[in-house]
Amino acid sequence: MLSYAIRRTFMLIPVLIGMSILVFSIIYLIPGNPAQVILGQRATAESIAEVEQQLGLDQPWYIQYFDYVGSLLQGDLGTSIKTKSAISSEIFPYLMATVELTVVAMIIAIVVGVNAGIISAWLHNSWFDYVAMIFALIGVSMPIFWLGLMEQYIFSVQLDWLPSTGRYDASTVIEPVTHLYVIDTFIQGDFAHFWDIVKHLILPSIALATIPMAIIARITRSSMLEVMNSNYIRTARAKGLSNFWVVYKHSLKNSVIPVLTIIGLQTGLLLGGAILTETIFGWPGIGRYLYDAINYRDYPVIQSGILLIATIFVFINLIVDLLYAAIDPRIKYH
Repeated sequence: MLSYAIRRTFMLIPVLIGMSILVFSIIYLIPGNPAQVILGQRATAESIAEVEQQLGLDQPWYIQYFDYVGSLLQGDLGTSIKTKSAISSEIFPYLMATVELTVVAMIIAIVVGVNAGIISAWLHNSWFDYVAMIFALIGVSMPIFWLGLMEQYIFSVQLDWLPSTGRYDASTVIEPVTHLYVIDTFIQGDFAHFWDIVKHLILPSIALATIPMAIIARITRSSMLEVMNSNYIRTARAKGLSNFWVVYKHSLKNSVIPVLTIIGLQTGLLLGGAILTETIFGWPGIGRYLYDAINYRDYPVIQSGILLIATIFVFINLIVDLLYAAIDPRIKYH
């Protein structure tokens, strides 16, 4: 297992190099002169030359690439054209906001989706099975922007139970802060801010969890049905084991691999930035950050954001791959 983990980690090196080449090529895929695109049609020759020098576009492409990789290895993601700030420090709060939202959404999706799939498989062809799968189909098909707007209308406008936008209520913050996180406030015992952040998390996390929840429920049901028809499950029932023990100990353990794959893929997709959810709920995540950068044509930010998202996705797949052997002893890596 250890040797496989080491080999699998080293296999990421060519993948990361390939991603760096693709992300670096973005600046050359822009039609025309990138500096002209950034500054607009009325830019002067002097301003274009200044931007080219700022971006290093006056150097040969291979020198630009090696400078780019060298900066990345030092943790330097470049400088934002819009804010003139270091991207490495500027992007972190946005990334953590997306991580916070994604983790809460995936917890909801996993807990509800897995258990709904298990119960549907256990009560196959029952009314619960039909209702759960109908809701799963609706969850996959429902547009997130519509669900988010309906949540805001019902729970914020009509019932006034939950806030509609933002990560926290600025009026509750006594001291000026750049960002607050739910885990930080809980550990510090700052329960006033903790509950305020939790209330702001509820609506966007439910909206974001809808699609992965539905997919996880359907995959769990299909995988469980396949396993529950196996001979060793019949043997376990014949031995008099309780339904709970048969379902959660034997059936779920041997059908979790497809479910784990879907969870890893969905987590990577959500960490990539749920632009619609973050825009509707005013959530300052990395998806919204990149959306603003695209509108402003802030190409260093776009390059850094895409590379960061792709890197996170690759490492999530690595973790899922390593979990296969830890969960299922039948899998042997050589």
